[in-house]
Order: sequence, then structure tokens, then C-alpha cells
Amino acid sequence: MKLQELTKPWMAFNYGFLDESAKREMRRRILKAIAVPGYQVPYASREVPIARGWGTGGLQVTLTLLKPTSVVKVIDQGSDDSVNASSIRKFVARVGGAVETEDTMAATIIQSRHRIPEEKLREDQVLVLQVPNPEPLRPVQPDMSVAREMHGDADYGQLWLVLYEQLVKSGRIMQGSSYPSMVNGRHVMTPSPIPRWDVPKLNQADHLTILSAGREKRIFAVPPYTRVEPLVFDDVPYRVEDHQDKTCYRSDVTGFFMNELPQEDGSSQYELSDSHFGVKHIRKLEADAVEIGETWYKNGRMD
Repeated sequence: MKLQELTKPWMAFNYGFLDESAKREMRRRILKAIAVPGYQVPYASREVPIARGWGTGGLQVTLTLLKPTSVVKVIDQGSDDSVNASSIRKFVARVGGAVETEDTMAATIIQSRHRIPEEKLREDQVLVLQVPNPEPLRPVQPDMSVAREMHGDADYGQLWLVLYEQLVKSGRIMQGSSYPSMVNGRHVMTPSPIPRWDVPKLNQADHLTILSAGREKRIFAVPPYTRVEPLVFDDVPYRVEDHQDKTCYRSDVTGFFMNELPQEDGSSQYELSDSHFGVKHIRKLEADAVEIGETWYKNGRMD
């Protein structure tokens, strides 16, 4: 038996892969999510040619927003050239004729897993975040029916209790990623597994952020110029990762979110998590003409 015998004959597919009925439904759900910031809107998650848990929710949103003039950037934990990011980017370009890019400033749609770019996004850009678990109440309330009622009543006391217990046991809040955040003063959301460093970038941002969980069939959004406030106690301020004194060994850039690279001698090196942001600085050191956009953070602190 040959591999060719196992494959189906080539057939034309719809623009953007998804059928028009699926796109209409996704657009309606996105509009509702924008109208009620932070609220989880259920939708009929379709099958796409990647496994559940590898970004199917984000991919469906990207395919719905896609048009021939779109410029698409895909990030996987800050990297543009990982297998997952490259595969999704090539797939979107193939089914939609979109232009691929690694430059944050050039993209119109940015699909990301676990990171928000260091360069500020504009009003004409859309950030699509992949979300494995959209329910912030799941650690304290596994019954989703009860969790929905708690959202309806704005009953988030158990979340505050978890943060308080971490503070009492460890002297600080230990929540490293998916930090629960209040959106527009009403709904608490989990901002996907982005680090604490990235959560303030959602507050009063110029761009639209759409968060989609394909496996859980939930979509929610943070519209432009919307308050996103991490849950914090009045006397314990919100703290991000302290990377102020970390320097990227490749680009010589200091004061941004870094990946730690343990060395054989027990020491560590650091490199920029936002890979193309580092590439831009390397090209700048080599005297290339490159445009580096304004950043949220400066010297490890947000303005």
C-alpha cells in the first residue's frame, strides 16, 4: 500500500478553511464578547487541522478575521520560529492568501500563545490569545454550573481567599501566570497563561484582544480602552517579574521579559522572550535600517 492511496483526492476548500456558517457564528460570538468585556461566550468549536489544546480556538478566530490583505504574525511563548507558530502561520497563509510576518509592527492580526509582544500594539491591530482553560473559578469550583452562577452574582470571594492563603503561606502571591483579572469592573477572567509581566499590557490598551479556548468552546474579549485590573489587596501591590537587571546575551538589551538558560557551570544566561524584538535590536547593532516600536516597559518598569 502506498501513502498516495491513503490520501483523499484534492478538493477545493472555502476561503479561510472554515465554512461561511461557522464564520458567521464566530463573528456573532465575538461581537457579544466585545459588548460584554470579560464574559465567556460559548460557541460551537469546529475541527481544524491541528490537535485540541494546540491553539484551535485562536486559529478559528484568526481564520474568521482573515482577509486577503491581512498580515499575520504567530507567536508561541515569544518565539516566531517554533514548530507550532510556523505551522499555524503557513497554514493561515495557504488557506487565506495572507502575508506572513514576524514583525509586530507590520502585522494586522497577531495570534499568540503565552505572550504579548513587547512593542505596543495599535488600534488597527488585533491580538488573538490561545487559551487552554478559560475559567478562572475552576481551581476553586470544579462544577461549571455553579461557577456560571458565581460569575452571574459576581461572587469571587473564593478567588480572593486563594490569593490570601498564598500571601499568608509564602509571604507573597505565588500566582505566576493566568493571573485572575477584573475586566471593566464586572467579570473576572483568566488572561490566558501569559506571565504577570504581560497582564498590565491589556489595561486601557489601544488594540482589541480576543481570547478563545477551542477545547472548552469559550470565547471572551477585552475591547480597546477597557480597564483590566489584576486582583490585588489594597496594601499588597501587584508585582511583575523582576527582570530590570537582566540582559539578553544575544542582543545586549536590558529591562524586558527574559528566558533563563541554565549553563553547565551552574550559572545562567538570559535571552529576550520576544524573539523578533531581539532580532530587531541585533540588526540595529549591525547598523541595519530597522523600525523598533514603542514599548510598554522601559528599564523593567511600566510607565
